[in-house]
Amino acid sequence: MTQVLAEEEESGCLIELNSCEGDILLLLDSSGSVSNYEFSRFLLFAADLLHPFSLGRGYTRVALLQVGTSPHLEFGLDVHQDKNSLQKALRSVSQLQGDTNTEVALQMATQILTKDNVPKILLWLTDGVHPGDVDKPMSELKAQGVSVLIVYTIHGNYQVLKRVVTPPEESHLYSVDIDSIDIITEDLRRAIIKIICSEWLRVAHLTSHSAVLQWHPVLNAYSGYYELWYNSARKTNPEIRKTLSGDTSREELTNLQPETTYTAFLHPESNQRLFNTLSINFTTLPDILSPAEVSLSESGPHQIRVSWGPLQPAWVQTYTLEYGAIPSGRVQTMMLPSQKTSALLTDLAPGTQYLVTISALHVDGKERAMSVRACTREALPALADLQLVPIEGQEVEAEEVQAIMHAHEEGLKGYWVSWETKNYQSSPSERTLSSKYLPPSTPSVRLTHLAPKSRVCVSPVYSSGRGDGICCTAKTHRASLGSTT
Repeated sequence: MTQVLAEEEESGCLIELNSCEGDILLLLDSSGSVSNYEFSRFLLFAADLLHPFSLGRGYTRVALLQVGTSPHLEFGLDVHQDKNSLQKALRSVSQLQGDTNTEVALQMATQILTKDNVPKILLWLTDGVHPGDVDKPMSELKAQGVSVLIVYTIHGNYQVLKRVVTPPEESHLYSVDIDSIDIITEDLRRAIIKIICSEWLRVAHLTSHSAVLQWHPVLNAYSGYYELWYNSARKTNPEIRKTLSGDTSREELTNLQPETTYTAFLHPESNQRLFNTLSINFTTLPDILSPAEVSLSESGPHQIRVSWGPLQPAWVQTYTLEYGAIPSGRVQTMMLPSQKTSALLTDLAPGTQYLVTISALHVDGKERAMSVRACTREALPALADLQLVPIEGQEVEAEEVQAIMHAHEEGLKGYWVSWETKNYQSSPSERTLSSKYLPPSTPSVRLTHLAPKSRVCVSPVYSSGRGDGICCTAKTHRASLGSTT
């Protein structure tokens, strides 16, 4: 097969990419931290990016998974069989809002992308500000042959995103000004074409001692087999050859030497047709002992998340994490397994500087440690008061109330309100969690279609985060029944 990407001389329109076979899952950050404008720009960008591809089974299939408080599969891989249908769907998606729960979304992504033996791409469109603890689920996806490509806005957490993207970083990881996102369309499309179009052999995952090769499947279990062989440029080790079943499309090469260039060859053998021998050169990574980098996120008045890398479960026995307030606070210790790459430190003092040290005990007896200084945020003012005033004429269980809140006004950026509503389209007993942001000039809001005894929670929002909120149970009387969360 050969990939087709050209421009018609007269019309200037892109010819369809009809020799591309693979699955693309758009993982779209739909949380409240993404503005409505950014969200719509991401969707328009995706529509333009995918416009030339022929769609359907045997060609390119596209799914869209939104990231919010709960992930939402907007449409699956087999829903859109033509580009007009996909374009219309991408332009009509509504934003979820809520929290950025990427970890749960990636669990769903694993179920979507690991079923068929075709090239697979996870294209993550995000602001990247709070990516979450995504190292492990991303590693599991990549281990299943999924290529992770990322587009994020300029305020994203680069340290986390560069760890989880599939190499090479220069063509798979893009930081953009949302107003200028179109300038990367051609480069990103070319990267996608390299993965899912035509015959190819590529390195899906690379470490200092191993490499995972992946190729476009051109055989099946009954039509032939693959011959794979590789050697190093140093010629210090003999050539290694393998015979692989025709229904395979990836193979891990192990016991490689660090910082060494290898050449791998793949030849499909079949009595049905002749195939070219594919080849690729790659250089293993330096033998870097974890932890080689430490980063901080999710900083609050009482917590900090500490992340480290690279992930080396085969080379690390255990991690030891020690932390204590500077200069003379009590040192606390956590023992962590080799698969862990982050830990959430809780019950910390607000506005305090901590010394955090992460140490690794390697299987060869070597130890390596790195230390960072981390500061918790100052404690934010809690919500002062919340009242739920029933609307006149309601029944015993109020369906509508007026929520009235009071907060410390200095630095107040708004209110985050959440409540439970009835789900009229399914079971009457089923509840849906709704939420919305209110500006500081709107200290009250009318909430409708409340579920019986709905919990209404309000938190004040400041520039550095949310203060403690108050939750009330909606009832018919006018008394304020609040409890601090």
